[in-house]
Amino acid sequence: MENELIKQQTSNATLGFTSSDAILKHWQGHRGLTRKVIEAFPEDKFFNYSIGGMRPFSDMVKELTGIANTGLGDLFKDEPTQIADLDYHSGKALASKKQEILNNWDAVTDKINTLWPQIPQQRFHETMKAFGAYEGITSDIILYWIDNEIHHRAQAYVYLRSLGIEPPAFWDRY
Repeated sequence: MENELIKQQTSNATLGFTSSDAILKHWQGHRGLTRKVIEAFPEDKFFNYSIGGMRPFSDMVKELTGIANTGLGDLFKDEPTQIADLDYHSGKALASKKQEILNNWDAVTDKINTLWPQIPQQRFHETMKAFGAYEGITSDIILYWIDNEIHHRAQAYVYLRSLGIEPPAFWDRY
């Protein structure tokens, strides 16, 4: 009986907790909700409103777009893009209209959908150095990108509520 339990645990460990397809669906669910949050902002408040020294949500979205776009692309390169070269650090993220940012968001979403199936499964278990600075297991780094998006979206919820705007339901990810 004990040997059967060990075999079952080993088999379960080999299968893992989830699949790369499930992570993609999860991430895209979050991206869809974040897009709804972007849409909920009035144009001027999206670029100019902040509380307590936090950045405007437009700046946070430029960061999220840059991390997803560049980070995913770096999974296919030998040398990572350096942090200073990310669009939102280098000043290349110049979108000044909410629609431009939504268009960029959608383009990155399409890129994720296109590139994700091309990531070899072993890549998720390899050590990488994200943006030349953050070393970790690739799957953990990707989960950080998702966590970072959730964190910034929560800040946007506070902004929207302080403006008297009801944000999208947080569970409405699909």
